[in-house]
Amino acid sequence: MSTTPPVLAAELAQAWADIQRHHPELPDLAAPESLIGESSSACGHELSFERLLHEAVHGIAAARGVRDTSRAGRYHNRRFLAIAEELGLDHPEEPHPSSGFSLVTLNPEAKRRYRPTIERLQRALKAHSAATAADTARTFRGPAARHGSSGGGVRVKAVCDCGRNVRVVPSVLAQAPIVCGGCGKPFRIPEAVGAAAS
Repeated sequence: MSTTPPVLAAELAQAWADIQRHHPELPDLAAPESLIGESSSACGHELSFERLLHEAVHGIAAARGVRDTSRAGRYHNRRFLAIAEELGLDHPEEPHPSSGFSLVTLNPEAKRRYRPTIERLQRALKAHSAATAADTARTFRGPAARHGSSGGGVRVKAVCDCGRNVRVVPSVLAQAPIVCGGCGKPFRIPEAVGAAAS
């Protein structure tokens, strides 16, 4: 099995499609590549099927027009929690003071339902991690890597031709294009911003 980001992105897209089969209102995943380059997110999960299901909760909330977070996306409220329960995620009794109900886990029924998907994605993630570790074993990545953060990169604005924008670490965008769900064209970092970031 190849371990290049496009292959892992395809596995993530397939897992997302498996979730959509059970939850048809879930929008398509525009850029699975954006999940690959960071070991964690504001949601506090490493890249895994559980994190993908967590992101699906946000997708369904967006499709329903439900505001499921506050504090710049860090605090996951009870509306997030209600949708998380629909998708098979359990939660602690009390919300975390700063992240709310973000730390959700797969319940036993969801583990059974998605078992083949989980196993396939775990194999792809393991192979990708092994390949990435081999590629970077002899390179210096700075203090952020030594301390286990998500890479420490500064996010910059990337834009597409229709005017939409996203914040992204430039190294993530360099791995593979992130495609706009609105116009289908890739996001890019404008020249002035790209020069300042390098």
